[in-house]
Amino acid sequence: MASKLIEDRHGAVGAWAKRCYLAGRAAMEAMLRPFDLGPTQWYILHQLIHHGPTAQRDLGQLLQVERSTLTVIVGALVRKGWVEQAVDAADQRRKLLRITPAGTELWAKLPDLSAIINDAAFAGIDQADMDAAVRVLRLATERLDAFIEKGHET
Repeated sequence: MASKLIEDRHGAVGAWAKRCYLAGRAAMEAMLRPFDLGPTQWYILHQLIHHGPTAQRDLGQLLQVERSTLTVIVGALVRKGWVEQAVDAADQRRKLLRITPAGTELWAKLPDLSAIINDAAFAGIDQADMDAAVRVLRLATERLDAFIEKGHET
């Protein structure tokens, strides 16, 4: 019934994309809760583990998080001892984030969220269907990004 209501009130593709995102995020939150870690904190650790030291400003753009929100989230990771924040030697106005040994140790204990969530959501779905879904969502995202860049407002 709830899904029918969503389909009737909104475009079905957009509504289901949002519901899938929210369900995945809820699964992520549930798996991270025992580690006192939130999804955005996980994404920051993921970036630092897989791509090395990163400018805090770049993380904000990458994760599409407001600067003030990111400051609070990074502050929590620093207080927990999982991330180190330092002045960038190349540009003293920038803060550079690095994973600490404790952060690396924590990462090793975390479940492989990508594999678990992808398996739960997509196991058994035909690859052609997956490819079509990716094409549609990528195109829609690109169109919306272009729409925003043109300066359209509500």
